[in-house]
Amino acid sequence: MISFDSILVIIVLVFILISLYDEIIGPAFTFVVGVMVLTFFGVITPKEMLAGFANEQILVIIILLLVGDVIRRTSVIDGLFDRIFRGTNSRKGFLARMMLPVMGLSAFLNNTPLVAIMMPYVIGWSKRHNIAASKFLIPLSYAAILGGCATLIGTSTNLIVNGLISDQQIFPGMKTMGLFEFAWVGVPMILIGFVYLYFFSNKLLPVRKDLIDHLTSHEREYMVEAIVKKKSPLIGKTIPESGILDLPDLSLAEINRNMAGTGSVMNKPAIRIKEAGKKEWGTRIASTNLDYRFELGDVLVFTGNTSAVSELVDVYDGLTLAEVGFFLHNEQTIVVEVVVSHNSSLVSHTVKESMFRRRFDSVVLGIHRNGEKLADKTADIILESGDIILLLAGPGFPTRAEDTSDFYPLQTIREIHKPGFLKGLTILGGLAAVIILSVLGIVKLFMGLVAYLMILLLTKIADPKKVARSIDYDLGMIIVMALALGTAMVKTGLADTIAWGVITAMKPLGLIGIMTGLYIVTALLAAYITNKAAVALIIPIALTTAMNLGVNPVPFVLLTAFASAANFITPHGYQTNLMVYGPGGYKFKDFMKIGWPLTVIYAVVAIGVLYIVYF
Repeated sequence: MISFDSILVIIVLVFILISLYDEIIGPAFTFVVGVMVLTFFGVITPKEMLAGFANEQILVIIILLLVGDVIRRTSVIDGLFDRIFRGTNSRKGFLARMMLPVMGLSAFLNNTPLVAIMMPYVIGWSKRHNIAASKFLIPLSYAAILGGCATLIGTSTNLIVNGLISDQQIFPGMKTMGLFEFAWVGVPMILIGFVYLYFFSNKLLPVRKDLIDHLTSHEREYMVEAIVKKKSPLIGKTIPESGILDLPDLSLAEINRNMAGTGSVMNKPAIRIKEAGKKEWGTRIASTNLDYRFELGDVLVFTGNTSAVSELVDVYDGLTLAEVGFFLHNEQTIVVEVVVSHNSSLVSHTVKESMFRRRFDSVVLGIHRNGEKLADKTADIILESGDIILLLAGPGFPTRAEDTSDFYPLQTIREIHKPGFLKGLTILGGLAAVIILSVLGIVKLFMGLVAYLMILLLTKIADPKKVARSIDYDLGMIIVMALALGTAMVKTGLADTIAWGVITAMKPLGLIGIMTGLYIVTALLAAYITNKAAVALIIPIALTTAMNLGVNPVPFVLLTAFASAANFITPHGYQTNLMVYGPGGYKFKDFMKIGWPLTVIYAVVAIGVLYIVYF
């Protein structure tokens, strides 16, 4: 007879599933309420409820997210990934180039830091190309999971399975798994999973915007000038061929071509058409002239919002904003909006006369007045009180801005970091060293990451205040409470009852039915009590089932490993799913929608291949 404690756990589990799916209350609070009920009725003790706070894996995930945020802020890997993804402007093209290397590398590397490294670039690329990051982050996580399942060392779950086999006594003398014994199923599923995500992820995944996207949805627009640089890929191309018309949130208004030679254009980056009767420095080309071919020194006049203009500073290859000059060589610059005060000394003076570079360590990118962007040559605009100025500011700007009443800062649009060689080596070399030492078993991943993060803080590569603000407390609470829920399921015997019940129910269907039941129960338990707890619970059941049937236990062990590690249906079922949960703006149902079909496909392939190979 089922106990009261088991019934209570079932009720709590149903409540959590309904609340998460229908978003009755927040995910973290949902788990807290459910686990608090179990603790109140004595199903688990307070110590068991809070035990997850001492769980090493939780801290590893949180530290990796912090490290990923530091990497994003420093932009240290953007240049490397820009070369890998150069010329990739379409969603499908980027998706394919992102997934293939991740799948290959995660077969031999810990997939958690791999996802942490990739996430900042994926989010940045998405913003630059005006595509929601939610279209890529779940495929990134799934690609890492698919690759990790292909080898013994690709995921810690497979290693745990191997360890459980070496310690079991049900089949004395049973050999442990080889490095590529998982490849029979893992490799085909990499190919099938790639095809599934490539063709169906766009339809199944939502367009979700994070908080920053919502805040910038009503941005001001500015008119700015950008110069075609030396060796620019734009040179010789027509406007349609260049892709200029496809830049997100930017519109090409016109082109100013210098007729006196490219050298003078580069010396006079903001050249405009002179008034009648004066010397003509250039000619205006309309943006509708689709036959015009770009030349070195052409000045392109764009209209765009604050975020799009800030990307023009250093992102788009072959273009540079007028007047930025040596600012691009600073290790740290910011794009910031300020408003001119009513008693400012800047009022009634032109931008050129105001000498922003010398006085405020900044240059003016554009000016917005009374809800309108100003189209005149920036240097010649006479400033008025209330003008909103978009600035590219150097490291000396914050101090000088505090000491002046000429303007008031409104918001920082973007921080641009260009770490020097030593900082770049510390960031990337340090993380690579941690991963390698962890793989070799010399240093535990947790200790290596702690030491690595401390080095970043002590060398001031990472700002302690920003790191503290980046901690995802909700994520930590979800994992801790999920572990407590798993403890309740195991402690009450509910997990064991479910496992034997499903296998017994499928037994009349023969060996295929038993394997199907084993896969279903393992996948479900892994989704809700974590994959490591699921394999620890199911491996003895799988081995006992094989012994009772008198068959080879290896396919049952492999099936359990795949069902627990290939976890796609819940965010808290696998650590990389949790990592992309918040940044992607996902909801619980998003994982269910795209993850269930992939889980079914994986089950069919795993059962079919293992049956053919071993039986």
